[in-house]
Amino acid sequence: MFCTSYVSVSSTSCFAMQYWLCKSEPGDWSIDDHEKKKVEHWDGVRNYQANNNMKKMKKGDLAFMYHSISDKSVVGILKVVKEHYPDHTDKTNTFGMVDFEFVSRVDRPVHLDEFKENKILAETALVKQMRLSVMPLTKQQWDEVIRLSKTKKADEEISSSKKRKRN
Repeated sequence: MFCTSYVSVSSTSCFAMQYWLCKSEPGDWSIDDHEKKKVEHWDGVRNYQANNNMKKMKKGDLAFMYHSISDKSVVGILKVVKEHYPDHTDKTNTFGMVDFEFVSRVDRPVHLDEFKENKILAETALVKQMRLSVMPLTKQQWDEVIRLSKTKKADEEISSSKKRKRN
């Protein structure tokens, strides 16, 4: 069964693909780490809203990995391969985790400033609720980040045009 923008679950049912953005401090867990490990759990989330977002994740959903603190950029794409289950690092048994598989790096990191300056991305939780570590994205927002990752940043374009003028 083929479903546009959907993932086939069985021959008789489909569910809408969901899109997410998950933040990580690159000193603790980076896209390099995830690429090497291939599949890894996303543990340590201690915010109820972020945990509830992870409960909504389904196998096959896609997530951007965002490096917080220093980089402040979307750096890669991950895929949910195991749905929400208890987080072994949570002694209260309140919070859970999901498993992500590394899919790819984005063509070019997309910086937080680009989210803030973009009409489509300015409404994301990344801009509106900056402390939230796991957040949903709409298909339109997902596609916009992909589009931006395939373009040069404005300052790169300005720098390139100045070099061309000098030559």
